[in-house]
Amino acid sequence: SAHTGYCISGRMVVAMDNGEQQEYGPGDFMIIPPGHDAWTVGDEPCVMLDWQGFADYAKR
Repeated sequence: SAHTGYCISGRMVVAMDNGEQQEYGPGDFMIIPPGHDAWTVGDEPCVMLDWQGFADYAKR
């Protein structure tokens, strides 16, 4: 699903199905379309405000 959000702390990499990658960190706003995977970078937990998309996150 799509995500619209804001990174409060930590860092996250988002990889699109086409191979394009973007890294987000504190103060970054994100608009991510469907068709992606994501993971945190570093030892600090990644805290995000997500206005769209987390309701169905990690569900089958």
